[in-house]
Amino acid sequence: MSPIVAPLLLSPRQANDYLKSKEAYVTFLDASWFMPNSPRNAKQEFLGKRIPGSQFLDLDEVASPSELGLKHMMPDNHTFARACENLGISPATHVVIYDTHGVFSAPRALFMFRAFGHTNSSVLNGGLPAWVNEQLPVESSMPSEPRPTTYSAPDLKEQAIRSYDQIVANSQHDPSTNLQSELVLDARPKGRFTGTDPEPRPGLSSGHIPHSVSLTFNLFLQKNKTTDGQEYTTFLPVDDIRRAVVNAVGPEEAERIFLGERPVVTSCGSGMTAGVLWLGLQLLGVKQLGLYDESWTGYAMRPSSQIQK
Repeated sequence: MSPIVAPLLLSPRQANDYLKSKEAYVTFLDASWFMPNSPRNAKQEFLGKRIPGSQFLDLDEVASPSELGLKHMMPDNHTFARACENLGISPATHVVIYDTHGVFSAPRALFMFRAFGHTNSSVLNGGLPAWVNEQLPVESSMPSEPRPTTYSAPDLKEQAIRSYDQIVANSQHDPSTNLQSELVLDARPKGRFTGTDPEPRPGLSSGHIPHSVSLTFNLFLQKNKTTDGQEYTTFLPVDDIRRAVVNAVGPEEAERIFLGERPVVTSCGSGMTAGVLWLGLQLLGVKQLGLYDESWTGYAMRPSSQIQK
């Protein structure tokens, strides 16, 4: 039987319909994540308010160890399978992922599920703030225990993840002259890409991978406000996302991306908001698409890396 391919994005009303459905088993995951210097605590906020029946997905815990000490690196298949079992997820479960920013870390979690072939997975567009703004139910009592499941370790999709060595080899080719090279799109703010603004991680150089292109992840998003004034983000309509890609890379390069003639790799500071670019490009139907897991932090930490400013 072919795997179920769920919509990439769900509105709060659509997600609530799945929650109420008697025909399919659905698990909601809060995949909120904050920068290390943030005073907010994702797990504590989850315990205080969440979508009914949700489980908390800690992206720093469901991860593989890194020789550089990097967080939230892609887990191996056994770590992923054990996490699914602990969260009450079976291969048939429709996984709906959200975060408390609106759209920030949930796309990275979706990338993880899709990279392991769990296509019955979606992101809640606007996250918990949009859900609450629609006056949909929340809970704050102790989370329910997930039901026992079995999840066999799946294969990671080929070409989903890029390594440092692959990125270095690719950076030696100018994509404007070598059409077989991959175009690296960097989701960080433009100042960090150009080297004019510092990185948030102390001692880390700013700048960019040679021949990469700046496409700040916020260019795929729009800001909204709840009725009580809280700001949150949602994805822009696909035509606006397409326009952002064209503006970043130029019309000819964009056309090659959309036609599947130019492979794309998304990157950011540590592999988190690269997921936003990945999901936006998925919404445009881009097929040749991978993610540089270590992203700029892993790249710039190595003394041998070539850094452009």
